[in-house]
Amino acid sequence: MAAERQVEDAVIAGAGPIGLACAVSGKRHGVDPLVIDAGAVVNSIVHYPVGMTFFTTPDLLEIGGHPLSCAGQKPTREEALKYYRGVVRTEGLRIRPYTRLTGVTREGRLLRCELEDRRGPGALDCHRLVLATGYYDHANLLGVEGEQLPHVSHRFDEAHRSYGLDVVVIGGKNSAIEAALELYRAGARVTLVYRRKELKPTVKYWLKPDFENRLKAGEIAARLGAEVLRIDDSAVVIRDSEGREERLRAERVYALTGYHPDFDLFRRIGIRLDEETGRPRCDPATLETNVPGVFMAGSITAGRATAEVFIENGRFDGERIFGAGHGRNPRGGAA
Repeated sequence: MAAERQVEDAVIAGAGPIGLACAVSGKRHGVDPLVIDAGAVVNSIVHYPVGMTFFTTPDLLEIGGHPLSCAGQKPTREEALKYYRGVVRTEGLRIRPYTRLTGVTREGRLLRCELEDRRGPGALDCHRLVLATGYYDHANLLGVEGEQLPHVSHRFDEAHRSYGLDVVVIGGKNSAIEAALELYRAGARVTLVYRRKELKPTVKYWLKPDFENRLKAGEIAARLGAEVLRIDDSAVVIRDSEGREERLRAERVYALTGYHPDFDLFRRIGIRLDEETGRPRCDPATLETNVPGVFMAGSITAGRATAEVFIENGRFDGERIFGAGHGRNPRGGAA
């Protein structure tokens, strides 16, 4: 006799703050979702730099009405990790970490979720699937030779690791500027490479003058308006706006060029995306996609404009998905 399939009323793919907030909303509307994640609980925050302080205040990171306590005015990475673990524990959320969603097909009235975990491939069925996968697992690659070398990273980890080293930071947005400053203060010799000739006006108001002052003092070097041609074991090779090539010594390289949602997964599921913006077709009231029973929450609803949706404004998406009479619908999709 064939083993009976596991059937869930709702599965949430993504155990980040927004996925957890969706799970809390589901429970409060009569659903006990199973939450899966390709990594750890709040995996994106796990990969934030050690000791990082959030820009936003704690009340804007709170989910489910649970207060976030912190020692300072704004929470640190470590305080946020502790907080979201506490929400999972207090709410009794069901979590399966290190379980990746690889595809979805419809079998009658059920959605068949194809999964991959440490034991190999698997599957389960559900009536509703909520995608809250975020974008932090998919870096915007440079597409150059040497990008996959072991000393090249698309995430900034900890400045102390680069003490006394020659480090090249690629990028010109907040994460790259902040990394360059932290690396300099931790004793690294830092060169920032950015394809534009000027920093973007969206760079945080306290970072821009700090960085510019370090440039004027010769404490950080910069190559603005430069293109990365390749990376090798000891250098980053660039070309400036006049076509001249230069080798920048690099014992570590941080390619902080941003991230994007997993558009390939969305297309495999059958979700229609705008070709130019990557925005999915979603009902604005319920966040249900063109695939019946499949919903999207958080930053992925904005396509490539990932900066439009943060924890602060995405944490209420679960109410649109499970609230307004949708929570107790036993057969998936909008009620």
